[in-house]
Amino acid sequence: MNHMHNNSLRSMVMSAAMTALALLLPMAFHAAGLGSYFLPMLLPLLLNGFLSSLPWAMLAGAVAPWVSALLTGMPPIYPPVALIMSIEGIVLAGTASLLFRLLNRRIWPALLGAITADRVVAFLLTWAMAGRFGISPKIAAFGTFVGALPGVALQIAVVPLVLRALRTRTSILMDAEIHG
Repeated sequence: MNHMHNNSLRSMVMSAAMTALALLLPMAFHAAGLGSYFLPMLLPLLLNGFLSSLPWAMLAGAVAPWVSALLTGMPPIYPPVALIMSIEGIVLAGTASLLFRLLNRRIWPALLGAITADRVVAFLLTWAMAGRFGISPKIAAFGTFVGALPGVALQIAVVPLVLRALRTRTSILMDAEIHG
């Protein structure tokens, strides 16, 4: 029971830290003129999927866009970008958390599965919402896909490096081995 409590506490603390980073990183990217093309909010939420239990990862993914919207105005609540990003955060972090644990802590299948699930959901949500705002669904969904490519590249580059660094320096990834 104490081990379960420690893991839950660790997931809660890690999720709070990754949510805070999901609020700060977009501000830093925007201040540097990099905007949202690198998906700066989604990067810590994706990392959190590997570092936290499924419920905590999904909760952080759901909450971060709304907290950011209320504190900074970005992402906007209307049009419903905050809603779309909240669903993306849930899918991205939840898929990473689930696959990472189901696939014996293997980074690459979990990472690629989470990114694929996220991009499919983002494409479909953008397609569905675009028509409601008088925008061509094809153009909006294609723009969402192409515009996210730098962020996807960053996720693929950064997440494995951070996870491996954490594994060698701390016990933050719990007691399981990480496999490539």
